[in-house]
Amino acid sequence: MKLAFKQIESFVKSPDPAARVILAYGPDDGLMRERAQMMGRTVVADLNDPFNAVTLDAKQLVDDPARLMDEALALSMMGGARLIRVENADDKITALIKDYLTNPSKQNLIILEAAELGPRSSLRLLAEKSANAAALPCYVEDERDLGAVIRDTMSTQGFRIAPDAAAWLAAAAVGNRARVRSEIEKLITYMGSERTINLEDVQASTGDAGMKSFDDLVYATAGANPAAALRAFDALTGEGTAIIAILRTLQNHFRRLHLVRAKLDAGDPLDIIIKSLQPPIFFKQDAPFRAQVMRWQLPMLEKILQRLATLEADCKKTGTPDIILCRQAILSISSIGAKKRAA
Repeated sequence: MKLAFKQIESFVKSPDPAARVILAYGPDDGLMRERAQMMGRTVVADLNDPFNAVTLDAKQLVDDPARLMDEALALSMMGGARLIRVENADDKITALIKDYLTNPSKQNLIILEAAELGPRSSLRLLAEKSANAAALPCYVEDERDLGAVIRDTMSTQGFRIAPDAAAWLAAAAVGNRARVRSEIEKLITYMGSERTINLEDVQASTGDAGMKSFDDLVYATAGANPAAALRAFDALTGEGTAIIAILRTLQNHFRRLHLVRAKLDAGDPLDIIIKSLQPPIFFKQDAPFRAQVMRWQLPMLEKILQRLATLEADCKKTGTPDIILCRQAILSISSIGAKKRAA
């Protein structure tokens, strides 16, 4: 079965019992793993239960095809259903899954965890078209969607977070759901018994290191510092941040520069323009942001935005060397700024 976007959250909380194999896939590794774990906990309370849960790598199944059937059809020594998680799933195990789906266990659940799979992926197509399987896409959330997740999570924990605070956290952490969860846990600890969260609380809780890589990336790229921009990019990719999220963060920053520059050129006072921005500019970044507004002219900002949008579209195609292309773009854009500064 192929899940529509509006069906995903309810399915994750309570998977359709008809689906005996669930494929969770997508470029946001943190979101994919979080959803896989949530679904897994509907079967077993402890994902590390030695009797009722097992985690395999897809390569193990390629090397030993009988292993899938052995695990998936085994009876629990302690009674109840078993959970079989398969990491790094790809098209190499499509035939195995197809064979299993002809007579799957009515109790045990298989969850396949995969990276991005294109629309022609045989494994994805099998999960989408099979009545007893499901394909669950895990794409990078935009800031609005992530802001809603943050607000809902904090509300569940008994907190009320101000809209600008949720927006700031979403903008800083977009593209890495695991990082969002980590920052939320830190924020809850920081707040203690205080139940109302404002922007200053969020900024204080994350600290200088909490969201530093994204900030370092955008401010170094737009601030004409190629070496620092590449260091920040490497740090983000090393943490598993999705390339699409990195590109959208860059686009958001250059859109803000474009917006402010356009209003400035129209005669609006810079102070008033900056104070109207949502989410607001962090006070430590106020001076660098103003300097970037003055450095970049509208025609060049428009060219950069077009380049980043085209690159995002290219990176969504299967087989694209997205990390290499994104790194090249960051180096090129930051170098343009460096040349302008030298001139």
